[in-house]
Amino acid sequence: MKEALKENGFEKLPLMVQPLGYHTPDSGKQGFIDLPEFPFALEPRIVTRWDCQTYAREAYDLGVRYIGGCCGFLPYHIRALSEELAKERGKTPPGSEKHGPWGEGLLQHTKPWVRARASRTYWENLKPASGRPHCPALSKPDNWGVTQGDEDLKQQVEPTKQVPKRTRSASGKK
Repeated sequence: MKEALKENGFEKLPLMVQPLGYHTPDSGKQGFIDLPEFPFALEPRIVTRWDCQTYAREAYDLGVRYIGGCCGFLPYHIRALSEELAKERGKTPPGSEKHGPWGEGLLQHTKPWVRARASRTYWENLKPASGRPHCPALSKPDNWGVTQGDEDLKQQVEPTKQVPKRTRSASGKK
């Protein structure tokens, strides 16, 4: 696209994007309105805040300077765009002080498998569940094998320095 703009003398025009907030790889020529879920059952297709952060970075790196959202975007999606580009913008959006970036606040969680999710790598590689049977996240549980009263579940007073390692098998034995 940028090459075509340059070839036609439009390289100095500002670029903007306003994508849908849904995953629609199976939509037809008319886009998401052709999907059987349109308009009242699109929620399982909503993008995550992590999808938005990744998208914002990629768009910005391509030269896009006006980045917004269209149908399906919610306030937390817009905040995710702003958080990803906070350095470039010179400020963080309101509400960002309530959580650490990329799930850092999870380091204080009582459950080690939740603390293990406190990283950008975890969230960028997650294949979110739609809530439907047989989707990846529902068919492959973590199986940490710990229950109430287990030593691994004690409340963390201070943020942990590293992601906890799995200490038990699915059967609950060390």
